[in-house]
Amino acid sequence: MEDATKEKYVPHSQGVSPQHNLYQRPKGLKGLYFHPATQLVMLGLVCFMCPGLFNALNGLGAGGQVDSATSSNANTALHATFSISAFFSGSINNRLGARMTLFLGSIGYALYIASYLAMNIHPSAGGFVIAAGTILGICAGLLWTAQGSLMLSYPTESQKGRFIGIFWAILNLGAVIGASVSLALNFSGTTNSVGNSTYIAFLVLTMTGAMIPLIMANPDDIVRTDGSKPAAFRHPSWRAEIYNLWVAVRDDRLVILLFPMFFSASWFYTWQFNGYNAALFTIQARSLNNLIYWVAQIVGSIIIGIILDTKVIGRRARAFTGWGILFFAVTSLHIWAYFYQKNYTRESVSHTAHKIGISDKGYMAKMWLYFFFGILDAIWQITVYWIVGTMSNDPAKLAHFTGLYKAFQSAGATGIWRADAVKTSYMNMFVSTWVLLIAGLLFALPMIHLRVKNTTDLEEKTQ
Repeated sequence: MEDATKEKYVPHSQGVSPQHNLYQRPKGLKGLYFHPATQLVMLGLVCFMCPGLFNALNGLGAGGQVDSATSSNANTALHATFSISAFFSGSINNRLGARMTLFLGSIGYALYIASYLAMNIHPSAGGFVIAAGTILGICAGLLWTAQGSLMLSYPTESQKGRFIGIFWAILNLGAVIGASVSLALNFSGTTNSVGNSTYIAFLVLTMTGAMIPLIMANPDDIVRTDGSKPAAFRHPSWRAEIYNLWVAVRDDRLVILLFPMFFSASWFYTWQFNGYNAALFTIQARSLNNLIYWVAQIVGSIIIGIILDTKVIGRRARAFTGWGILFFAVTSLHIWAYFYQKNYTRESVSHTAHKIGISDKGYMAKMWLYFFFGILDAIWQITVYWIVGTMSNDPAKLAHFTGLYKAFQSAGATGIWRADAVKTSYMNMFVSTWVLLIAGLLFALPMIHLRVKNTTDLEEKTQ
């Protein structure tokens, strides 16, 4: 990119460190294509059609099936391999490059959705679903690490909240569209599971999304809106990258205090999707709840993105504000949910043929709870990413941190999906969800106090 390499010196008095070079951004269509926001949108579209549609499918409860056992076992396998893959995927990302890592990661989502189509055609294909979940776990570790590295390195410090919020909105727009398709195709159905047409529609969209990384720009060619470039994306040896993973944690040990918050970041899905949505509602109501949940994610992502980037208060104050919002939301929503959960058990719902429908008394209140759980999910994930983004602007270091985030997140999910597969009581799943979320927040509080600064030091950007 010839016109992106012209350097000019800006005096330190103008607010830019003299150790930084500024670059002239390209003009016209080329400038639009290489704009960080354009690349963010393309990144969002990959996740819109891959994880977004996966989320829509999982949000139906049991992957749209009647029996949750196969889905829970597949998710257990998925998150077990995800946790291992994510732990090393920062090193893989830095070695292969973000675009190739993103492409390899996206392929597994199409395979996973195809496995549910296979099981709808051949009910004995549950083993294929579990195998596909295992492969997807490896792929997901690659995709989410590449995604996190790109999403956190493209924006300037003052734009990180908005960029994360925009990405999360696009990601969940995929789940919204997927849920809308599912609702339309299943609204008049008489069974309690989704049909082949739903899985086929999801499969076509997912395969399309997997191709987008091949046309994304080289990250090294991106110039931010303030004229700076992201720190160079390094491609060292495998041995050096594994060592760098250790160095990233050793030199920034306060990240360890975020591990409980990472661990609980997917724990709540199992109770929400299977212990609440799949347990209580008809397929029509499940589909509508699923749509509402992912719409709420978009609402939550916009709200928290604005809050975390507001210039009215400093970055440290915004970090504590985000923490306070999360603490209030976790506490109030789980108190609300407790009054529903105490009235049913896994055994009671299995012995009744009646499921709550859209026109039944009491449905609206339960639907609104699901809506606010969707907002909570968006706020939790975006705040975690934002806190990680305050620790560095170096894409290689961020790849390690986001890889660790996804590793611990998936380790937690492995445990709770397995608990659901072996029929752990819904109340125990619910209580464990509540306790882990509060614990994650309490551990994160001293890290925010000690580590989050109003700006990231230069040495933290490049080490």
